[in-house]
Amino acid sequence: MKKIILITLGLLLGGIANAQTLKIATLAPEASEWMKALREAGKNIETRTEGRVKIKYYGGGIQGSDDQVLRKMRIGSLQGGVFLPLVLQDAYRDIVLYTLPLVFESEDEAAYVRQRLDGRLMEGLNEAGYVGFGFAATGFAIIMSNEPIYVVDDLQGKKVWVPENDAISYAAMKDLALSPQTLPLSDVYTGLQTRLIDIIAASPIGALVMQWHTKVKYITDVPLVYTVGLMAIDKRAFNKIRPDDQVIVSEVMTELYARFDQKNIVDDAGAKQALLNSGIQRIVPEKSEVTELRRVMEETNRRLAENGEYSLELFDEMLSYVDEYRNGKRDTATVAGAASDPEKTPASGD
Repeated sequence: MKKIILITLGLLLGGIANAQTLKIATLAPEASEWMKALREAGKNIETRTEGRVKIKYYGGGIQGSDDQVLRKMRIGSLQGGVFLPLVLQDAYRDIVLYTLPLVFESEDEAAYVRQRLDGRLMEGLNEAGYVGFGFAATGFAIIMSNEPIYVVDDLQGKKVWVPENDAISYAAMKDLALSPQTLPLSDVYTGLQTRLIDIIAASPIGALVMQWHTKVKYITDVPLVYTVGLMAIDKRAFNKIRPDDQVIVSEVMTELYARFDQKNIVDDAGAKQALLNSGIQRIVPEKSEVTELRRVMEETNRRLAENGEYSLELFDEMLSYVDEYRNGKRDTATVAGAASDPEKTPASGD
């Protein structure tokens, strides 16, 4: 009897010793639907791993800027974060490919490309030392401003927000004769409030969640940048989890991000309507102005690829899929909703 008790105690203590808590930071506000879904997934993981893996979230940006979060991940005080791709570009340069200005014209076009590249990008991220669980699109960033933007010339000289360390957006804004102002996400609201910045490019969902829409009067409805988010966990921390529990974490989080991806497409349309309902005026520029905007951005995107900001080979491959879609060479059965179908979204590497 004593031997059985000792064995049982040993198993319990072993289970406690092997328990891992993943501390993950995000800018998502505590009361947001995103945060509620993240916490639900965390509870699911804890239940399925019988308490061996727990997830603790720090919402609302309380862990600081993205750079601060990455530093905390390096020293082990955090194990992961929810990021925009550009935050991870220093580790894996090609993670930003989807978010290059004016690459995609529609959600379906992006879905067609993503079906062919999502898995490759997640593999690259894994090789760079991070475990990801897929991308969640948050709609197209559009121009939001306090003065109407009808033509390309209306942009000149305006102070535009550029995220920290975003060399791609900085170069693009300079090429459009704008005045880039670098700020962390957490300071954008104050920047708009104090007129430190005149213009932002943000998805309707993001603008609503972060309350930026309360500080702008106009939206210029051009699909400027395809926006996606992702969760990244430090691979060293992830590998401390026992293999069967790694499978559970990957399964739950991949399913969650597939749901986010699917739901956000619907939510984006509703968010844009919510912006208009709040009194913001919608501007649809002339086709010739959009063509000129695309011309400038195409030159910028290629120059940056040639300068090594991201792989020229993979950039050209992405554009080849865009051309396939636009020229009707695609398999139509795999286009609509492909990126947002949980059964078709590629799982990340472990």
